[in-house]
Amino acid sequence: MKSLDSEVLTRAVEWLDSGYKVHLFTVVQTWGSAPRLPGALLAVREDGHLIGSVSGGCVEDDLADKACQHELPNMPSVIEYGISSNDAQRFGIPCGGRLQIFVEPLHDAAPLKSLLQGMAQRKFIRRSVQISTGRARLAEVEPEGPPHMEDDWFHSYFGPQWRLLIIGANQLGSVLASMAQVLDFDVSICDPREDMRAEWHVEGANWVYGMPDDVVLDIAPDAHTAIVAVTHDPKLDDMALLEALKSDAFYVGALGSQKNQEKRRERMRMFDLSELEIANLRGPVGLPIGSRTPAEIAIAILAELIQVRAQQSMGSAKPDAGSAKCVA
Repeated sequence: MKSLDSEVLTRAVEWLDSGYKVHLFTVVQTWGSAPRLPGALLAVREDGHLIGSVSGGCVEDDLADKACQHELPNMPSVIEYGISSNDAQRFGIPCGGRLQIFVEPLHDAAPLKSLLQGMAQRKFIRRSVQISTGRARLAEVEPEGPPHMEDDWFHSYFGPQWRLLIIGANQLGSVLASMAQVLDFDVSICDPREDMRAEWHVEGANWVYGMPDDVVLDIAPDAHTAIVAVTHDPKLDDMALLEALKSDAFYVGALGSQKNQEKRRERMRMFDLSELEIANLRGPVGLPIGSRTPAEIAIAILAELIQVRAQQSMGSAKPDAGSAKCVA
């Protein structure tokens, strides 16, 4: 499953290659109860076809109407919605919310193709658009914060798709794999037991062959990777966790009671893991919401994943000025 950003950019490329005029919209800032976060994307074709979202409401309809009437700007610019209470009601922005949106007419699909290629290679990329000229440039960077304006430039950031590796093809693993895909995770499953493989029927999840520790090493977890072990078999779960806790994965969790987690941490201390690495293990996995069934446990796990992912996204530090390298 593609990420939401990739879907928007891919569709924009297809439209441009087919000869359509396309405008790309990016949420820059929000105030109040705006429904989409900074960085949300929307692409609108000249005939009003669109993909993505900047508000989840009537703002998209208004932009589509403007496209059909040829009223969208011919140069990069910033537009705002919800400045007045009347605007907020008209465009369905709740509680007096306000949106600042960067609008950019697209003329060439090649730069977006380079951006998509970099994202597929799991790179973090800053896309900078010069407002006065419309010229865009890409640079590979360390993870940065939300989009922002800087003098004559608008900077937005794109990273690899969030991915989730599940160790264990049991019922919980199946439910978790299905739900996680809806939340923009690229899901992989690892379970060396042949009988579990034979009964796996979750569409969209990638089956990865191999022993759990080898699989973790092979995927090279980065800051957009989560790993959750749910087999309830220490011989399998611990193998994955020993490698996962030494990786850059933003989330590592394991199923099991508090007592079993204490035993697991004692086993971890027998290997070359530091106390800090062991402390990064989230177990019992998931938020404590009283979950009991596989579906409820999956919801608890995903709720914690969303929480940690959001904290990481908001806490990304900006790199030094010399840390970027040009990719296109």
